[in-house]
Amino acid sequence: MYKRLYIDGFACYLAALGRQWETEMNQHNLQEFEQLIGYRYQDEKLLTLALTHSSYANERHLPKTACNERLEFLGDAVLELTSSDMLFHTHKEMPEGDLTRLRASIVCEPTLAFCARQLNLGKYLLLGKGEDMTGGRERDSVLSDALEAVIGSLYLDGGIEVARKFVLRYILNDLEHKQLFFDSKTILQEIVQKHFAEGITYELVGESGPDHCKIFTARVLIGARVMESGNGKSKKAAEQSAAYETILALKNMGYERY
Repeated sequence: MYKRLYIDGFACYLAALGRQWETEMNQHNLQEFEQLIGYRYQDEKLLTLALTHSSYANERHLPKTACNERLEFLGDAVLELTSSDMLFHTHKEMPEGDLTRLRASIVCEPTLAFCARQLNLGKYLLLGKGEDMTGGRERDSVLSDALEAVIGSLYLDGGIEVARKFVLRYILNDLEHKQLFFDSKTILQEIVQKHFAEGITYELVGESGPDHCKIFTARVLIGARVMESGNGKSKKAAEQSAAYETILALKNMGYERY
C-alpha cells in the first residue's frame, strides 16, 4: 500500500513535466540501463526516481520528495544488511570489530562511486544544468548516492532478493581488489613498517584542469626513494592511487603485507 501511494505521488510530478521530461528520459535510455544490470522493472517510475538528482527537481520546482534522496535512505539500509550478512557468513572467524571495519570500507562513498562508474551510472542520471556543468556525473557523492537509490528502487520493485543479487554482483564482487585499493594507504604503511626502516611521505607533484574538475597527481616516497605516482580528483584520492600503485610495485619486488 505504502509503495503504491509513493509511486502514484511521483507519477503526478512526472505528468507535470510533460514532453520535456519524456525527451530527457529518452536520452538517458532506461531500457539500456535495465539491460546493463540484467533486471526489467515492473514499474520504471521507480528507476526514474532513483536516477533523479535533487538539482534536477529543484530546477523544475518539484516537491522535495521528487528526487532520489528517500530511495538513497532505503538503499543504504538494504546495502548494510546485505553486506553484513555476506561478511558474517564468509568470515566465520573474524571478530566484530574487524567485520565492522571491513564493512565500512565496502560501503563507503569512494567504493560505491567506484562501483557506480563501472556501471557508467553517471550517464543515466537526471541532473540540473548547474550540477551537470560542474562535473556532477563524475562526483563521488552524486554517484554513490544514486547507486544506493538504485538499490532502494530494486528493493521496492522486486523485493529483497532482487536487491541482494544486485549488491552481490556489482558491489560485493572482487572484494580483495577493492579493499586493497580503498585501504591502500593503511596497507602500504603496514608493508613499509614490516620491510623498511624509513617512513612514508606523500608529495603533491601536479594539478591540472579547471577549478570545478581538477586532477591532482601525487607520489610516494619511502625515505628518499621515489616510488609510484597516482592521479585523483582530490589530493587524498591522488595519494590513495599512488599508494595502491606502490603496493603493486612492492609486491612485484617480493615485499608482501604478511
